[in-house]
Amino acid sequence: MIQFKSVTKRFGNLAALDNVSFEVKKGEFVFITGPSGAGKTTVLKLILGEILPDSGQVVVDGVDVREIDPSELPFFRQKLGIVFQDFKVLHERTVGENVEVALAVIGTDEDSWGERVRHVLKLVGLTKQINLFPSQLSGGELQRVSLARALVVNPKIILADEPTGNLDWETGEAIVKLFDKIQEEGKTIIMATHNEEIIKKYKKRIIHIVGGKITK
Repeated sequence: MIQFKSVTKRFGNLAALDNVSFEVKKGEFVFITGPSGAGKTTVLKLILGEILPDSGQVVVDGVDVREIDPSELPFFRQKLGIVFQDFKVLHERTVGENVEVALAVIGTDEDSWGERVRHVLKLVGLTKQINLFPSQLSGGELQRVSLARALVVNPKIILADEPTGNLDWETGEAIVKLFDKIQEEGKTIIMATHNEEIIKKYKKRIIHIVGGKITK
């Protein structure tokens, strides 16, 4: 599903990733771990095609990201759902409208929006909040909105960048339980995190990066 083949990515003199190789198989749930600045977010950006490797290959669902024409990137990213630490919700829109935005971006027929939005909001436990605005929600609810927005486009792969970073333990654990549930539907999940309690409890495969290199 996702392959990194001898990938190096530098920013100036800093090697964010240094000759990194790994594979994530379809349907896996993998933690990318390591200290701040270790290269976790760089991995996610390479998968998204936001940045390109200086050397090596990043292959996502059979596609080498370096070979994607910039005009084709939006279509490539339809197979990816992204969940951010800082939620990135639109504060002037309701919960339902925030989720609809993802469908608008990929050009989904508006006639199907309502049913798809209601389905994912039910999945993440936000059915009753559909008409509320972000200012009326808790941190955990905001992260669920972010997750619903990622899921509504029916992606093959979910990328989560420190999704529990701004949440207390109980709320963060509830979010990871949701990811677990989503994996059961066949999604591939890659979560960047340094939350040791989450890592120990959920016992997923770990790719640990320190100083741009994978460590055992």
